[in-house]
Amino acid sequence: RERPSSMNLSWRTKAACHGLDPQVFYPETDEEADTAKQVCEGCSVQEACLEYALARREKDGVWGGCTERERRRIIRQRRRTA
Repeated sequence: RERPSSMNLSWRTKAACHGLDPQVFYPETDEEADTAKQVCEGCSVQEACLEYALARREKDGVWGGCTERERRRIIRQRRRTA
């Protein structure tokens, strides 16, 4: 049985990025994130990936089609509407 505090990570095996070079998803600048975002765009688990990154406060990389800056903006917007 899974502990309630742990997240189900089975979505990761269904991710469009599964098996791709991880470096693509850790660009030097936000401007270089387009390649990663294109992969995320057609991904069936994009939402789960983004929620995982938001919950863990991932600092680096593109997760769920969003850069760190974009994820911080989402967190701020959710705080305002909560």
